Amino acid sequence: MTKLSELRKVMNAEKLHQICETGEMITNRSEVEEFEKELLRKEKVDFTKNISIVNAMYNEAVALGVIPMKNPLDGLEVDIKIARVVNNVPEAP
Repeated sequence: MTKLSELRKVMNAEKLHQICETGEMITNRSEVEEFEKELLRKEKVDFTKNISIVNAMYNEAVALGVIPMKNPLDGLEVDIKIARVVNNVPEAP
């Protein structure tokens, strides 16, 4: 049984981690992409988990002092200059 078919059979993060730890490289790109699409189709959305991740990220940002910003307009001039440069780049022929 190939590693990829084993991955398809198991579809389990722990088993995937064990297989990846061997250091062997899967060289068939199309099979890997097919596996990833299949995994995404089968994976269920966990709203509660996603909300807890967002809350943890927010709490970390507050703890680091990034949020709330002391001056929300701070650095706006730089952003405007970058936007002007990016928007004026001609398209490639």
